[in-house]
Amino acid sequence: MKKILIVDDDRNISEILEFNLKSEGFDVLCVFSAEEALNHLEGVDLILLDVMMGGMSGYKMAEHIRKEQNNTPIIFLTAKDTENDMLTGFSVGGDDYISKPFSIKEVSARIKAVLKRSEAIARQSKDNPEECIKVGDLFIDTKQKQISIKGQNLVLTKTEYELLVLLAANSKRYFSRQEIIDTLWKDAPYITHRTIDVHVTRIRKKLGSYAYLLINRSGYGYRLNVEEAGKDAV
Repeated sequence: MKKILIVDDDRNISEILEFNLKSEGFDVLCVFSAEEALNHLEGVDLILLDVMMGGMSGYKMAEHIRKEQNNTPIIFLTAKDTENDMLTGFSVGGDDYISKPFSIKEVSARIKAVLKRSEAIARQSKDNPEECIKVGDLFIDTKQKQISIKGQNLVLTKTEYELLVLLAANSKRYFSRQEIIDTLWKDAPYITHRTIDVHVTRIRKKLGSYAYLLINRSGYGYRLNVEEAGKDAV
């Protein structure tokens, strides 16, 4: 039985979600602040996280747990629905973003899609005997979920990590934006090409002087610049 942690200071919404998700066969725990939620993360399979709460916001909570290397899937619940709000949610490590008001069927479907994707990635890592990927100075430890350049660790969100691993594991080919979406977000039709560009921009920023490793070719998409990978950054 999958355990869902609901973090929302609106008790009415929490109760409605709890009742319906329990009827779907989930084990559900409700808390009413991000501070309280941080004490209940053990054994949780997915977090439904409100963005706007008194005290610590949902975005701050997500940042906190990702810095702790906790990759529990997070679905944000929020009344904010602009593209920038959605991209902010993804940039701090969110896996999905649902705008209020929402239907229970939509929430249930999104939860199942995110859990399915998370399980597929876990199986892929388990079944893949290659625990390390090396492209020039870029080193990926897929067992520890850690990326480094010349021994310096990069702090990436879960989605940024998955995107960079996809490109590194297939470093001799280009991936179009749609191929990336179909590979990493095939159960999330709300993801746009703009979302991919934002993630790539953030990855390049974190690569610093090695940003040149992640290249784009108009009409083809993104790939790692294998030919330049072994050269020192300037």
